[in-house]
Amino acid sequence: MQPDPSAPARNRLSLETSPYLLQHADNPVNWQPWDAEALATAKAQDKPILLSIGYSACHWCHVMAHESFENPAIAQVMNELFINIKVDREERPDLDKIYQIAQQMIAQRSGGWPLTMFLNPEDQSPFFGGTYFPDVARHGMPAFPDLLRRVAEYFRTNREQIRDQKSQIEAAFAQLTPPGGGVVLDDTPLHGLRAALASSFDSTWGGFGRAPKFPHPASIEQCLRAWHRTSAGLEPDLQALYMASLTLTRMAEGGIYDHLAGGFSRYSVDDHWMIPHFEKMLYDNGPLLANYAQASLATGEALFTRVATETADWILREMRAPGGGFYSALDADSDGHEGTFYVWDAQAVKALLDSTEYPLFARRFGLDLAPNFEEAWHLRICQPLDSLAAEFGLTAEQAVASIDRSRQTLLLARELRERPGRDDKILTAWNGLTIKALAIAAQALQRPALADAATAAVDYIRTHLWQNGRLLATYKDGRARFNAYLDDYAFLADGLLELLQVRWRSEDLHFLIQLLEVMLQQFEDPQDHGFFFTSADHEPLLHRSKSFADDAMPAGNGVAASVLCKTGYLLGELRYLDAAERTLMAAWTALQRFPQGHVSLITALEDFLHSNQIVIIRGEAQEAQRWAQQLSRVYAPRRLLFAIPTDAPDLPDALADKRVLGLTTAYLCAGMTCSAPINDLSELARALQQSAA
Repeated sequence: MQPDPSAPARNRLSLETSPYLLQHADNPVNWQPWDAEALATAKAQDKPILLSIGYSACHWCHVMAHESFENPAIAQVMNELFINIKVDREERPDLDKIYQIAQQMIAQRSGGWPLTMFLNPEDQSPFFGGTYFPDVARHGMPAFPDLLRRVAEYFRTNREQIRDQKSQIEAAFAQLTPPGGGVVLDDTPLHGLRAALASSFDSTWGGFGRAPKFPHPASIEQCLRAWHRTSAGLEPDLQALYMASLTLTRMAEGGIYDHLAGGFSRYSVDDHWMIPHFEKMLYDNGPLLANYAQASLATGEALFTRVATETADWILREMRAPGGGFYSALDADSDGHEGTFYVWDAQAVKALLDSTEYPLFARRFGLDLAPNFEEAWHLRICQPLDSLAAEFGLTAEQAVASIDRSRQTLLLARELRERPGRDDKILTAWNGLTIKALAIAAQALQRPALADAATAAVDYIRTHLWQNGRLLATYKDGRARFNAYLDDYAFLADGLLELLQVRWRSEDLHFLIQLLEVMLQQFEDPQDHGFFFTSADHEPLLHRSKSFADDAMPAGNGVAASVLCKTGYLLGELRYLDAAERTLMAAWTALQRFPQGHVSLITALEDFLHSNQIVIIRGEAQEAQRWAQQLSRVYAPRRLLFAIPTDAPDLPDALADKRVLGLTTAYLCAGMTCSAPINDLSELARALQQSAA
């Protein structure tokens, strides 16, 4: 078969900003972005749509691209039989959510990336799909070009069946989120979640479930919270603390953690956290930074402090854009292979290190053992420091210093390699997660520079992605694009609320309020409650999704309910509390049936049922901040703490009414009730100690 002469030298993806789409701009496939022109072309030519969804750091996306999309013969078949549309799932999570669910309905198995779907051009309804398909038949999968011909033939000869299937899919979509209401909220899902986490916990290697093993930051946070809410009683939940601590320890020791530069890979392919899928995602590292910072505060463990510090440093060093926003991801591949950037040859390491330091480093990181990744070594901690120090006749401090020198030597050598590609688009939602994490870490680690970085990211988003009173979802090369999604509003609002507890800026509070108001106006379901993923004025799609379950990120509905609840109590705004309650009631059946899949909403339920303790400190800025810093040195997950300077402008009435009475003045509130003014820090500390938070 000869190459298709009609295929353009560069397709329409060359006009896009997404690094993932631009990777495919030179393919011989006549790729188009998802837009009105592509959909109209498919309808006019009556050709089925081949929809391919992926992202820039996806290893198997690259494999399918190399095997099929860069192959002129396969591209000719695609161009002849289909209108080919390529989507970046990070830019268009609305489309990804719809067609991932559709793939599960059609194939009766989970989806993933790359997602390969075939759509009816009349209405974009799917009639067949899958994920990765090889260029030649292997592993029980058909060759992609053979599959293309069979799908095209099925489309030509089975139009009525395809239309009937659309009706079945629409009916299935309608059943995804049954209406809530008529329930009384209680602690049942909290207890159900605690039991589910215990039953899935790996008591040897930490984590929840088996390989492939994902970090699940929300579950780790819930374990810490479960321990804390019982810690003042006669029977503290030490098992919950153990589940969180062991998981964090094993991940920090394993290969999922980058022992040279900091930061975490996406997941582990084994039960031991040893070999990761090597992509590094901002949306993983933000919540994991928060986990380690919170665990450092809760336990005082030096390991957790070090990992939080190194992960924050990695985010600021490698993921921060000029001006303050944060990039999206680092690729799993470099030099054409997964993991090449990260793995080592033991002899090469020996040549780089001092002869007195190599034996210690080799024992610590497993270089004296058999190779663990494709005849090479991927670093993971294999021996504890104390025993190594004794073995080599060193103090613990000397052993740490030697290992740190070796780590720095290897890091400098690694920087000379071909680096993994970086997806340098700025995503509002992922920046919101990172703003929150940096604010938490700034307090826990006492590092104001992290709060500076979070503040700069807020200003970056407000400057580039907040236009005409609405958010946009992504920014790159001077272009802000795509009507924002629920996650963008909820995650950014959550980040702002956390940052206000580190340093007060009234403009950040007003930005938070604006986000919540748009969320209520544009995203809330007025009939069955909860929040849709897309706004009321979004592009019409096959289905307007509303999901309560967590996936790779926390559920937008869960974060929205939590931030509405907290802000509602802070400002005395009943509309926010009512919206949070409606969301929890709408999700109630799902929370009871499968608590482990709805951790974010269960955290919001805890916030709603057990009113957060809110501490508001008013006074001269420096002194109010000193009080706040003293009080924030303990782990208190259900405490909100705000130091609001006397001269803070434009405060809502609920905050303006809490005035400075002579000296620095604090107000301790729970629900809608606040204490008498407190003018003594020691007295405030005693009051906090006597109350649960």
